[in-house]
Amino acid sequence: MQQERRVVITGLGAVSPLGNTARESWEAALRGVCGIAPVEGFAPEELPVRVAAQVKGFDPIAAGMTASEVRHYDPFCRYAVAASLEAMRQSGLESGRNIDAGRLGVYIGSTIGGFSTFVKQAEVFLKEGARGVSPLFIPMMITNIAGGNTAIKIGAQGVCLDSVSACATSTNTVGEAFLAIRDGRADAIVAGGSEAAVHPMAMGGFFNCRALSPAEDPLEASLPFDARRHGFVMAEGAAVLVLEEYTHARARGAEILGEICGYGNTCDAYHYTAPRADGSVTARALKDALDQAGFRASEALYINAHGTGTPLNDKSETLAIKLALGDDLARKASISSTKSMTGHMLGATGAMEIIFATLALRDGIVPPTIGLREADPACDLNYTPLEAQPRTLDIAISDSLGFGGHNACVAIRRYHE
Repeated sequence: MQQERRVVITGLGAVSPLGNTARESWEAALRGVCGIAPVEGFAPEELPVRVAAQVKGFDPIAAGMTASEVRHYDPFCRYAVAASLEAMRQSGLESGRNIDAGRLGVYIGSTIGGFSTFVKQAEVFLKEGARGVSPLFIPMMITNIAGGNTAIKIGAQGVCLDSVSACATSTNTVGEAFLAIRDGRADAIVAGGSEAAVHPMAMGGFFNCRALSPAEDPLEASLPFDARRHGFVMAEGAAVLVLEEYTHARARGAEILGEICGYGNTCDAYHYTAPRADGSVTARALKDALDQAGFRASEALYINAHGTGTPLNDKSETLAIKLALGDDLARKASISSTKSMTGHMLGATGAMEIIFATLALRDGIVPPTIGLREADPACDLNYTPLEAQPRTLDIAISDSLGFGGHNACVAIRRYHE
């Protein structure tokens, strides 16, 4: 039987409401910057809500794309390729030079895919009929195309998978990439997610199912674990990690940022939008990841919570953390919701939060839950309110919960040889 292989992180990339690189996003998060602002690009009368967390000042050419690629990519694909190129540069991997193309994979998912392309082409269809629809409609819109185009761009000919599990999407892509490398199906995988669905139609759908915050003040809109919370804030962007087999990374002298060491994946099987109220099935995903990671009670734990700011999520997630850890260890853990700053990046949010968890371990600091000023008695753990807190950490988990009952959790350890 083949011995399980260690899986480490050697590259990070992001395009987020906090910055157009992983480093910019992390530094802004530590300062408690709010990436939420009044929505730009649409007339106010089109919108059911007034705020969102949009990408700002993004230049796809500067990020490494050609003018032709920019024309042929939906925004969600541009974000994914930019984040992937950044992560690959940091890792130092180059297909065909220091890794076999057939051993380099891409696992990039999206909840919705090319939403703006879909809407534009629907408008063309209604005006001109089927013959007016662009031949690029399908290859720009389908959710797997971010992964496909990334593979083309970096020359990855190995395993390629597009997970779609709503808000758990990129936690699943990172988790599944971890399993693939651990089990020998690849030596490195570019894993993450991307989203670009800040659009009146998508916002209308989320708002009408009572998921979005109606707040008009950006600083009062995303309030995870606060008694005043009233919904999440739509966001966009991409987040990508390069996962690599340990001996392969060591052999080429790569900088190792952290080690993926556990993955849990469950389904509530309860309701198409609401989480199971008692948190029991989410708790199993958390416990599975921690058990695989060999978590010990003496270790300092950070949890980057899903923490959407919806009344049901934050209460049930708090219960899940207590069930997974026990009440005593749950109260010792440092927890935060970085969605208080980034908003909810949907299919990209899990990977963004795994990046933040990795950097929290590396740098010994817990990012804050900004806006948390009024404690909810039902949410009574240490959510790191308002300001980042220094803490030497041993292990972190990042969990994501999605419509359809999807629960996913990835465990990361501070790197030791």
